[in-house]
Amino acid sequence: MLPLQLHLTLPPWVGEVADTSKRYLGDEERVGLAIELARQNVARSHGGPFGAAVFHEDGRLVSVGINRVVPQACSVAHAEMMAYMLAQQRLASFRLNAPGNGRFILATSAQPCCQCYGATVWAGIDELLIGARGEDVESLTAFDEGPLPADWVAQLERRGIAVRRDIRRDEARAVLAEYGQNGAHY
Repeated sequence: MLPLQLHLTLPPWVGEVADTSKRYLGDEERVGLAIELARQNVARSHGGPFGAAVFHEDGRLVSVGINRVVPQACSVAHAEMMAYMLAQQRLASFRLNAPGNGRFILATSAQPCCQCYGATVWAGIDELLIGARGEDVESLTAFDEGPLPADWVAQLERRGIAVRRDIRRDEARAVLAEYGQNGAHY
């Protein structure tokens, strides 16, 4: 029989890290949450060294994601994808920034791979905040981030998505390095 539904989950500890009662008002604070999610994911052996969070323009946390590829046996269960899907479900909108919804920000511990880059184009994100760079991911871990256009930042900006990089980069790199040094493959 063909499966007719898909069930992806985040572990309960995520609710202890992500504070839905506060406003995350700056880039540093938003990317800091994504990095802490990545750090905890590695420390708890629940997936790869990646975290992401979707914020409304007013600083309200809408959703979070962590890498769940191996635990969920699903190649699309990247942190950004999980955050996008949960935000879309919460808002009941496939395009987060649909008219009347406001503007949305994705903060991620590391530069989106080719899959998450594509999803960013369509998810309805207005700003993309990035910790570590793709070259950090590839030099510190065994991950292949896949091909991106040489002018990927310009491509996003042409579509109205502001991109800010290297936010708390050293902290994000430290999480990747810890993961890579321990030879983890989840």
